[in-house]
Amino acid sequence: MTDFRIDRRSLLAGGAVAALAGAPAAAQTTTGAAATTEDGKLLALFDAFFNEGVDESPEQATSLGLDKGARAALKSQLSDASRAGRDRRQARTADRLARLRAIDRAALSPNRQLDHDVVEYDLTRAVSAARQFPFGEARGNFQPYVISQQHGPFTRTPDFLDTNHRISTADDAQAYLARLSAYARTLDENLAWAREDAGKGVIAPDFALDLALAQLRAIRTQKAGDTVLATSIARKVKAANIAGDHAARAVQIIEAEVYPAYDRYIAGVEALRARASSDAGVWKLPDGAAYYDAGVKSSTTTNLSPEEVHRLGLAQVADISAQLDLLLKAQGLTVGNVGERLTALGNRPDQLDGNDPAGRAAIIARLNAQIVDAMPRLKNQFITLPKAAVEVRRVPEFIQDGAANGYYQAPAPDGSRPGAFYINLKDTHDWPRFTQATLTYHEAVPGHHMQVAIAQESPDIPLLRRRGGYSAYSEGWALYAEQVADELGVYEGDPLGRIGYLQSFLFRAARLVADTGIHHKRWSREQATAYLAQTTGYAVPRSQREIERYCVNPGQALSYKIGHMQWARLRDAVKAMQGKAFDPRAFHEILRLGAMPLVLLEREVMRRA
Repeated sequence: MTDFRIDRRSLLAGGAVAALAGAPAAAQTTTGAAATTEDGKLLALFDAFFNEGVDESPEQATSLGLDKGARAALKSQLSDASRAGRDRRQARTADRLARLRAIDRAALSPNRQLDHDVVEYDLTRAVSAARQFPFGEARGNFQPYVISQQHGPFTRTPDFLDTNHRISTADDAQAYLARLSAYARTLDENLAWAREDAGKGVIAPDFALDLALAQLRAIRTQKAGDTVLATSIARKVKAANIAGDHAARAVQIIEAEVYPAYDRYIAGVEALRARASSDAGVWKLPDGAAYYDAGVKSSTTTNLSPEEVHRLGLAQVADISAQLDLLLKAQGLTVGNVGERLTALGNRPDQLDGNDPAGRAAIIARLNAQIVDAMPRLKNQFITLPKAAVEVRRVPEFIQDGAANGYYQAPAPDGSRPGAFYINLKDTHDWPRFTQATLTYHEAVPGHHMQVAIAQESPDIPLLRRRGGYSAYSEGWALYAEQVADELGVYEGDPLGRIGYLQSFLFRAARLVADTGIHHKRWSREQATAYLAQTTGYAVPRSQREIERYCVNPGQALSYKIGHMQWARLRDAVKAMQGKAFDPRAFHEILRLGAMPLVLLEREVMRRA
């Protein structure tokens, strides 16, 4: 949420924001009802929130292409990674909530009431959770540990500098060097915060810290000039034909500032590791049961309890396994339970790509081809299509050990960077061919890219909400999109692909059981890994990486299946109401209203039915 420090009219007329908006200023009006005076106040307030947020996050300013003009200084900065910075963010969140509540909601038009309710939902829960749980981050998807294999500046800053910091001028190169120096500071800030939380008894599991240390040492043991921190600026200044010794200066900063900070950070994490236990769940934390209960409700945007989610997961696993049983038998796979037969299928030589550069390139090419194939089919289910392109890339090797198996990066609103689906190819055997297609439909089209880019380009919602997200909405949509892809006929004549599609659903259902097992039932990492591998047929290394992610992101994994069930249920409800008049393309226009909590999604879908 984010400050151009200019009025709304100037904001929308600005070139950078026009690119962000994807629509002329005239389109930024209330649709479906006449605008009210209070509408104008709300939109002006949201613009202020948006602008404040950009000013507070240099990384967001860069990602949005807004680190220029009056904001040029932000291109040389990184966000505050300290506990004090967290406290300041919380204070600003509480201030925004108070300013929002000064708006007369009853005087707003229907669309602006929705905008109001979405933002109030987020701010209210963020303020409440931060006050109740004074450690880590408690907003949206809870993150109890500020250092783990997935959390901390080392997991994001090198990749951010490489993929987001654009260099076209000497000033841009200077800004990169300034950020490189600031990176050393953020490592120290983050470590100090982790030590403070450790004093409260909040330390990531020992295996998570082992993974973090492996990532840290992978960079620290390299020659400074061979790290991505140095090769990135060298590549970019060369491509931009910028004269100067920028690459050499980057090496000097790495050696004199960044590497000493790495040494301090590694020593600090080693000290935390010595105090850590192997307990995987957040039940061990102060007020741990309440923390997880709140995290479940925050990630799913429902009022479901951990026990309810666990039982729901078991039922879903049984139902999907029964469907897979019939399909596997039709392929001659009859020995063992469903998970064992899926494992056998995944180990067949005809389903494996080489675990080498050629095999990885083949997977990337195949997934990009699936995107191309899917695009012309979309008109049967969608009226609005994204303008931004999307492509498949490999998760950078220097973070692959701790990274998710796959994730999506939104396109730059100014068009300088397409959307991207990153796949973790540490081991290609984690991705048997029959499983690959549905992953593309989840991460790219009609999945994350469709939902995120349509919202980002939508003229129907304020700038503030175009980049907003709710895991249950977005991950639920992406899983629902896999179902839509199936309905578009992508698996006609491909029974193995359909098995892969249902295995994806089984995986998300098993997550309901595994995540609640870890954090509610007190399962160990090993117990959860065995359950996930045996139930889904996924390889043990892949299953373990997933479980390790759930251990440090409690509740996030629940959002997929819970969200999918809500999307599918709402579509079925509207179809039952409208009968033959039902048009899925019209139903999917709800994407233009942006991400929202599931409870508000239900209200808006039914209001428009």
